[in-house]
Amino acid sequence: MIKLALTGSIGMGKSATAAMFAARGLPVYDADAAVHAAYGPGGEAAAPLEWAFPGVMREDGSVNRDLLREKVLGKPEAMKKLESIVHPIVGGMQKAFLEKAEAEGADIVVLDIPLLFETGGDKRADAVVVVTAPADVQRARVLARGVSAREFEAILARQTPDAEKRSRADFIINTGLGFEYAEGQVDAVIAALRSGGGARYQSRAGA
Repeated sequence: MIKLALTGSIGMGKSATAAMFAARGLPVYDADAAVHAAYGPGGEAAAPLEWAFPGVMREDGSVNRDLLREKVLGKPEAMKKLESIVHPIVGGMQKAFLEKAEAEGADIVVLDIPLLFETGGDKRADAVVVVTAPADVQRARVLARGVSAREFEAILARQTPDAEKRSRADFIINTGLGFEYAEGQVDAVIAALRSGGGARYQSRAGA
């Protein structure tokens, strides 16, 4: 079973691209959704985080992420404690996803991970596809969501630059030319993986 990691900076069209892979029958693991579930009412991370950071749990059993952020922002030791709680939980959710997909006979799975390179997740994938778009298209998309220019720049500063992501990718999907064009690129990536094509992917796979 091939593990294809999918990533891309904010506003690049990563979520739409993940949906394209899912529409083609590929199981897709959504890292953001996994974190939301872990932090949600009765989520696996809620009680441990309340024990470590008293006061962050709401009455409904969910984690107040804004309050938690205040408790760890600019505090390396607190951030390490947070990661030591959350990372194993999310890792377990991903492991369960992979085991289920393999048991069901999937030949390719997609791991949708926004901070892939930032967390070293690319090392646990067989191939990486980066979703990209021209900088002006990216900016227009993000600002259209109601995000301020200042917030946009702050988010970009925390993410691996798009150029670096593309240089480390096995496959690149450009949504700047329209999503119909991107659909064709998704089909090409799937075909290449199933045929063992793509020089970078072959080198990762030991071909």
